Order: sequence, then structure tokens, then C-alpha cells
Amino acid sequence: MNAPIRGSRRIRDITVAMSDLAPEATPGPEYTVMRSMMTVPVIVQRFVDKAPAAGADAICLDLEDSIPPAEKAAARPLARQAIEAMPRSGFALYVRVNGYATGLTEADLAAVVRPGLDGIVLSKADSAEMIAGLDAHLGRLEAEHGIEAGHVAIVPLIETAKGMMEAYDVCRASPRVSGAIFGAEDFATDMAIKRTDTAEEVLWARNMVAVACHAARIAAIDTPDPNYSDETHLRREMTKAKSLGYTGKLCIHPTQVQIANEIFSPAEDEVAEARAIVAAFERDGLAKGIAAIAVDGKMIDTPIYWRARRLVEWAEATKP
Repeated sequence: MNAPIRGSRRIRDITVAMSDLAPEATPGPEYTVMRSMMTVPVIVQRFVDKAPAAGADAICLDLEDSIPPAEKAAARPLARQAIEAMPRSGFALYVRVNGYATGLTEADLAAVVRPGLDGIVLSKADSAEMIAGLDAHLGRLEAEHGIEAGHVAIVPLIETAKGMMEAYDVCRASPRVSGAIFGAEDFATDMAIKRTDTAEEVLWARNMVAVACHAARIAAIDTPDPNYSDETHLRREMTKAKSLGYTGKLCIHPTQVQIANEIFSPAEDEVAEARAIVAAFERDGLAKGIAAIAVDGKMIDTPIYWRARRLVEWAEATKP
């Protein structure tokens, strides 16, 4: 099980076999609630200062795409300063580091793995071996800086063709992996395909990352959207992502955070229905050794019960 991540909320994975009807069945491992992860360029101090007020479940200080090559080295101490100075309440703090192919990863990690850091977002994550190597490296840095072993989580950014083909292995390569992000723009670049408004060209890959995350029982975080001013568009895209199995969104603006927190939280009517299903199935099904019951004219069996249980758990975890 992942070590607790300060500032995060976690929900138990209660998925069980269809035949397991024992009321005392032990829940599975917890996984992290990240409805919104807001990325912030560390070289823009006003953005860093405003980030905690956005209400995101996680803040990600960026050392990668938003930093010009000439400023990479200068950005590292700024990230470290932000980790040390940022007020902490109700969010987890991550840093996105440059991918291993750049030769910058180790210097990035050396600068930012300090007390107060909750996780690393690894760009261009495309193999289980890469994640295992990062895990070991983080272990050495935790020991060096007096951080609890296993505290620093890993969120792979899956955004290459190779990464797509290795997605499941990447997602389960380390107990530190708390979630994974689909990166549509870099994936389209790697595939030499043109991005369109419909995003049909990346739909298969978007599906693949969501499936891999659920198979590994980690948070599934959807690709960032460059459009931050069109609320109708954002709601439509986030609703689509949720329908694909995503549990959160990588955000680039506070307005996106507010929408993500709403979309990726269960609606009140959904929660009320789920609570009714759970209560009825436990009373009339589990207690009597029955695997299927009728509720309001619908057949409720074991998978529907466990799905309802999970939604109720999710609702509790996402309460303000």
C-alpha cells in the first residue's frame, strides 16, 4: 500500500470478485482522490502565490514544458523555495520533472525532493523499468533528507507511443504510483498526427490510459486542455473524460479546477440512489445470502452493489 500522502484524500478500492458476498470482506488498498491537479510554472511567482487558493486536490509545480530550456537550471531552486514556503492545507504538492531522455531528471529530483513534497510527476514515462529506477532513486533521496520511506508518490505522464503500449506495466511498476496522466499533445506529436477539436485521433490512447489506471487501481487523470475560457467546452470534455473512466483532470487554470472538482464528484442524486442500493442489498441480499434482489423495479446483483458502494465511498472522500 502506498504511504499516506499529506494533504490528499484517499478512498478504498472495494472491488471484489462477483462471488464474494461475505459482509466482512476486507476492502482492497486505498487510492488517491485527485479530481483536479493544477500545474503551475515555477518561474511565474504570481501563479505560484495564487495556486493554493484554487481549490485543487493537488498542485503540480512545473519544471518541464512551461520552462524554456535556458531557464531550466534557474527554475529548480524556485521549485524548492515554493515547496518550503507554500502554505499547506487540503492539497497534495507535486513537481513535474523533465523526462529521463533530457538528461535533466536527476538534477531536478536532487533539487526538489525535500520535506513537504508529496509526489513527482514524471514526463515521458514509457517503461516499468523507468518507474522502478525512479522509485529506487526517490528512496535514496528520502533517506538523505529524513523523509519517511515511501512518502513521495509517483504519477507517470503517459504521452508517447511506447508509453501507451506499456501503460499497464507503467501504472503497476511501483507501490508509489498513485495515479497516471494521459498527455494528448505529446502523444499526437510522437504519432505525427494533427490534433482536432473532436479529439477522435487520440480517443484510443485516451481510453487505453484510463483502462490501465483502473486495472492498476490508481487515479486516472485526463489530459490538460489548453482552452480555459469556454466553460461549455470544458464541461463537455470533462464529462466525456468521466464517461471514459477518468477520475480527475490536469488543469492549467483555476477556472478549470472549479469545473473539474464538480464534474469528477458524484452528483447528489447519484449518491442518494447508490446509498439506497447499498442499504437494500445489505439488508435483503447479503444478510439473507441472496446474490440478486429487486430495487424499484430493477435487478440489483453483486457488481451493481459494489459499484454503488464505491460511489458512496467516493462521495465521502470528495466532501469539502
